Amino acid sequence: MMAPLMMTSVILGTAMVITSHHWLMIWVGLEINVLAILPMISKPKTTRATEATTKYFLTQATASIMILMASTTNAWQTGMWDMTQINNQYSSTILTLALTMKMGAAPLHFWYPEVMQGSPMKTALLISSWQKIAPTALLYMTMNKSQTTILLSLGIASMLIGGLGGINQTQLRKMMAYSSISNTGWTIMIMAIYPSIALFNLLTYIIMIIPVFLMMASTSTKTLQNISTMWTTSPTLSYLMTLLMLSTSSLPPLTGFMPKLMVLNELIEQELTALATMSTFVSLINLMFYMRMAYISTMLTPPTTSTATMKWRQKPTQPIMMTILAPTALTSLLIIPAIPI
Repeated sequence: MMAPLMMTSVILGTAMVITSHHWLMIWVGLEINVLAILPMISKPKTTRATEATTKYFLTQATASIMILMASTTNAWQTGMWDMTQINNQYSSTILTLALTMKMGAAPLHFWYPEVMQGSPMKTALLISSWQKIAPTALLYMTMNKSQTTILLSLGIASMLIGGLGGINQTQLRKMMAYSSISNTGWTIMIMAIYPSIALFNLLTYIIMIIPVFLMMASTSTKTLQNISTMWTTSPTLSYLMTLLMLSTSSLPPLTGFMPKLMVLNELIEQELTALATMSTFVSLINLMFYMRMAYISTMLTPPTTSTATMKWRQKPTQPIMMTILAPTALTSLLIIPAIPI
């Protein structure tokens, strides 16, 4: 009974943020969203889960205070509580930093890997996908008042830290956290130039990581050592996991390559060639740990003490969402040119 109630509250909070124009209602929606997901993070009743819950609450509360401060300062100066009327430069900067903190972008990413590691797998999926929708929507709706230089700087910093942080990780949830930080960098950077591509990039990433997390949850895969033996549970899932990871790394000709290509094309059109070149080189760092996961899962035969080829305790069915989104995430490249952006 508790899980459907919490999920309904999470959806309600995000819907309030997207559909509201008054800053007070936006703040209420963000708080409903945060308070609803806290019991889901602390559900395992372990020390690590309690620590992750505390870190998530304190970080999100700090970001909410910054949003209140930005909206109050703007209302003091302009007399309006409409979110589209942010005419104060100070308020705009504080709001941008608060939203990037909620999204887990660098340099305010310190809480994100630890919270992901301490959360259950499906809750980690929720944090890395659904919880990014509301802050991204607020950035999109206040884009005309945001400062382009700040967004570009935060974007390239997130891409760099996301790539470097994921190299030495062996825990898959932390690795996916740094992957999410890197993708958030791409989203924030292009948000300053072409907001529609930013939303498309976020949507594509969400479609790709949902089946990845569901695969890891269904096979109890949590580390690189576990992923090396995933084929003993299901060879098909092992191959699908590899393809999805390569797609997330933006390796052509897979689906994840198209949003990054659109971002680079727009940067070059705006005469930001140096930034596009830097983004390309930074993305190679991300490709490094994705290729390591692909190599371990498909090309490396791990030592095993089991004499059986396959594990006999197999789940007869897989989650419906995974069976739908996995082919979608791998074959959507063919229909992307028809999408109007």
